[in-house]
Amino acid sequence: MSGNENDSSDDRSTIYLFGGLALMILGAGLIATNPSVRKAVSAGVAGILPELRGKLLPDLGGIGGDIQRYLKLRSM
Repeated sequence: MSGNENDSSDDRSTIYLFGGLALMILGAGLIATNPSVRKAVSAGVAGILPELRGKLLPDLGGIGGDIQRYLKLRSM
């Protein structure tokens, strides 16, 4: 009998874990659909992006220039 009770406890813990993850994803999706939150997040990312681009994409010769031109054109 103790084996069945332990298995049931493990199953219940797994169900609670996945249920909690599903609720967190649902909550994040509901928050992200709000237009003001979306604008704030995009403004924050836009402020950080040039700094990260300089660190993550060093001058790679022709390839780096092409990427920078593409990103510049895309931002227009």
